[in-house]
Amino acid sequence: MTIDTVQAAPDATDPGRGVWGSFVGGRWLAPEGSDLFDVFEPSTGQRLAQVVVADADLVDLAVTDARRAYDDVWRHLTPRERGALLRQVAARIRDNAEELGELEAREVGKPMRDALRFDVSFSSAGFDYYAGLADTLHGDLIDQGPIEARVTYEPYGVVAAILPFNWPPIHFTKKLAPALAAGNTAVIKPGEQAPLSVLRLVEIANEVLPPGVINAVTGPLSGPALSAHPTVERITFTGATATGRAVLKSAAENLTYATMELGGKNALIVLDDADMDVAVDVAIEGMFYNQGEACTSTARILVHRSRYDEFTEKFSAAAESLVVGDALDGATDIGAMVDLAHQQKVLAYLQTALDEGAEIVAQGTVPTDPKLADGYWVPPTVLSGVEPHMTVGQEEIFGPIACLMVFDTDDEAIEIANGTAYGLTAALITPDHFRASRLSERLEAGMVFINNYMRRAFLGSPFGGVKGSGFGRENSLDTLHEFVRAKNIRFPSGHAEIPTWPPRD
Repeated sequence: MTIDTVQAAPDATDPGRGVWGSFVGGRWLAPEGSDLFDVFEPSTGQRLAQVVVADADLVDLAVTDARRAYDDVWRHLTPRERGALLRQVAARIRDNAEELGELEAREVGKPMRDALRFDVSFSSAGFDYYAGLADTLHGDLIDQGPIEARVTYEPYGVVAAILPFNWPPIHFTKKLAPALAAGNTAVIKPGEQAPLSVLRLVEIANEVLPPGVINAVTGPLSGPALSAHPTVERITFTGATATGRAVLKSAAENLTYATMELGGKNALIVLDDADMDVAVDVAIEGMFYNQGEACTSTARILVHRSRYDEFTEKFSAAAESLVVGDALDGATDIGAMVDLAHQQKVLAYLQTALDEGAEIVAQGTVPTDPKLADGYWVPPTVLSGVEPHMTVGQEEIFGPIACLMVFDTDDEAIEIANGTAYGLTAALITPDHFRASRLSERLEAGMVFINNYMRRAFLGSPFGGVKGSGFGRENSLDTLHEFVRAKNIRFPSGHAEIPTWPPRD
């Protein structure tokens, strides 16, 4: 195996300068003669950068280096020492926030305003949060008569983190910060559509952490190689449900434990007593934030028949007022889809909905600036007449297309909401707290929002779904325990005789 050193672009001002490689052992590396893949700027459709395709040998090198860092350095640090280093990572992220926000906006297409206020802010806050939890993994001592059981928590070793494209700094942090706080090292694989901000975060973290504690591998070959690697002892994955199944099948060969944060087809239920202004505000954020490229998107909006016309009118007006534009423009509310293939997929779902009988009742406008003519635009769109059995009533669109449905009773609303393969989030709009509590217990979802859809405050509470939306929890104290395993150490207590076997007379 021959590995070349490559030069990566150092900041967001010119990400196309040079070639971005994988980051292993504190160096930018690429297989000799490796293929490259292009990263495009969604707002313009122009190539933004090129990144190397890591092969199985480079993935093996990254995993081996992470294991070396675990054995030689990271596992020997005290939790407080690890926490201190994670706090330094958080500070370095804040120092580079503008660069990271611009880089993410340019590669993902999301408004830079949102990238800075939410994604990058969450990234630094997440490292601070888990730095504070690093020394909370206390064991226990259990008195079992003649035996005392000492319970300790040990890290797995090397964690593989496989990321999607839609919130790169957030996914980077919510996977790596708890894994590192618990004592693991990690190899991270960013999504091909938007790997640059993750790679820059890895570089920034390596300014603080010992080499090899965080490595990054790039390209479509690295995900399967990571999930099948025998030295990887823990996998944390976020992405489409079908891809998650493939990762699990690969991991099963080595009995590798995994957390799966998968897709969603989430329902927002507007009950007959809802405050309509609250309902519209919540639905706009729930549906269109991050261009609808979110597993938490409220793609199905269920409205009581008695309020359907009123909601449709107000929601449609609000949707059409959203500003679609360049990710770097401070006035932009909705950016472009992440790449051409995804744009075409979303538009195909829209056509399928029309073919199956749905109707467009509102649609925003896309930019007319010639510089943005080749951007991957999908205008915010509101569909009426969507039935639960339709394709867009069952499958995840992952774009700015809202599907309005009507219901007559609470029981019918719950049946429709639960009637998909997914179970990530759900939302209820009603001033009746007791009604909301009763209904939330019946919703098959890992998270339920009542009269809000504020995704910008998840840190500290468990994030995750049920059914086809996956298993495991992120963003909370529960997550820290996902990255350790309990060990039971048993010894004589000294205050009672241990029975012998066979029994003695």
